[in-house]
Amino acid sequence: MERRYLGATGMSVSATALGTANFGPPTNTDRAETVGMIRTAIEAGINVIDTSDGYGDGEVEMIVGEAIQDHRDDVVLATKFGAPFVDDPNRQGASPRWVRRAVEASLRRLRTDHIDLFQLARYDWNTGLDETLSALTDLQSAGLIRAFGHSSFPVEKIVEAQWVAERRGHARFATEQARYSILHRELETAVLPTAQRYGMGVLSYGPLANGWLSGRALAENLRAKFDPSMFDTTDPANARCAELVAELAKVAEAAGIPLPHMATAFTRTHPAITSVIIGPRTPHQLQDQIAASDLVLTDDLLDAIDAIVAPGTEVIPGDTSIYRTSPPSITDPAQRRRHGQRSSKT
Repeated sequence: MERRYLGATGMSVSATALGTANFGPPTNTDRAETVGMIRTAIEAGINVIDTSDGYGDGEVEMIVGEAIQDHRDDVVLATKFGAPFVDDPNRQGASPRWVRRAVEASLRRLRTDHIDLFQLARYDWNTGLDETLSALTDLQSAGLIRAFGHSSFPVEKIVEAQWVAERRGHARFATEQARYSILHRELETAVLPTAQRYGMGVLSYGPLANGWLSGRALAENLRAKFDPSMFDTTDPANARCAELVAELAKVAEAAGIPLPHMATAFTRTHPAITSVIIGPRTPHQLQDQIAASDLVLTDDLLDAIDAIVAPGTEVIPGDTSIYRTSPPSITDPAQRRRHGQRSSKT
């Protein structure tokens, strides 16, 4: 398994990371099986385990904690906090109060005395970066976390966070976690170059584009059972996506490579990407993705992919995750409208 350094953290990590979003309810509720999958991944050389305090309402962190007990020194343990999995505004976001409570709760569930990478799951528009960075720096100084990062930050906030850390004397965000696939290439325009400029590590998720690149018939895709509209090809955008996937499948077939293997290898190719997070649901899917972990695509194959989906292209612009939320300037009309003033008359 190829190893790469995670930005400036000094931590050597596998180029493939195990994501746990498909463990626990509502996807795979067989706890023994998911514990076994984590241990299988570690034995195969995957040393990054990525989870979140919100997966399964904290249950997945407990699964991870159980699985790594005999492997803690071999694992770079990454978890996330701050996503709005509950309605209570004081149990989400990046306020110093919640940062401290979140890390303490994650440490208990993960059954460890430290977290290697503590990640803010999304930008918090209600808390100043100075406040968040101060709290995270204190956790790092206390030894509760080794490094911290963020996920799905707009590029301007990535830059602002680096500036605030330097100006205020805080430790800085060392990593970004972002969605990246052949069908989601918007990151190539600004986010990935910016991460490189600041020496940040990048963990990418969603290499199979929510199942579009899984190689399975759309009707068989598990996500279609939860949100049938996701693959409804009567929608023009989905119809176009299906056409592009069919073209990509032909390229993969001509190269003698399964489409999901080509899709995952594509994301590992970008020099800004440190580790690609895979999200298997079953042991079979895990073994299949491990088997492709060392696949390297040729320049000719990458050129063929670029010809189908151009660099910087976002094929499904409406496909957003829970972490990609619009700023208040977009969601709150009052921030775009001047009230209480008379209109001018000509």
